[in-house]
Amino acid sequence: MKIFEDYLTVILRHEGGYINHKNDPGGETNFGICKRAYPNLDIKNLTVEQASIIYNKDYWLPMNLDLIEDNELLKLHLFDMGVNSGTKNAVKLLQAILETDADGLIGKDTIKSLSTYPTNIVDDYKITRKHYYDKIIIKNPKLEVFRKGWYNRIENCKF
Repeated sequence: MKIFEDYLTVILRHEGGYINHKNDPGGETNFGICKRAYPNLDIKNLTVEQASIIYNKDYWLPMNLDLIEDNELLKLHLFDMGVNSGTKNAVKLLQAILETDADGLIGKDTIKSLSTYPTNIVDDYKITRKHYYDKIIIKNPKLEVFRKGWYNRIENCKF
């Protein structure tokens, strides 16, 4: 059974260290933590320990990922998508696949729908993630520079 730190290791591998890309709407970013979301944080000098606390408090716990008991890979994809595009967006993508109320929160209805899903939910979630990125690139063509990295991130989202 995986623990939070196992998931965090994958996230940190995807996010890398400090970057300040001109096309990134989040602005200055370190370990995936961006200045736009944390304007009072010294992003450049952020430590892995600080990032870990933020990821647990502001991503993992609010997404209720511990409610998903039997699909560690789905939890990883949800966590990864939550970090990359927002926790509510990540969960709403899942809920759209499950055809359940898309409130952006994993709760009993989402878990119930997940337990009766007829095919491989991870494969469907990966496809839905790619469609999500394609749509935001259409809305903001400057994000095209990130498409290959986002697609690679999806395919390499594994332990």
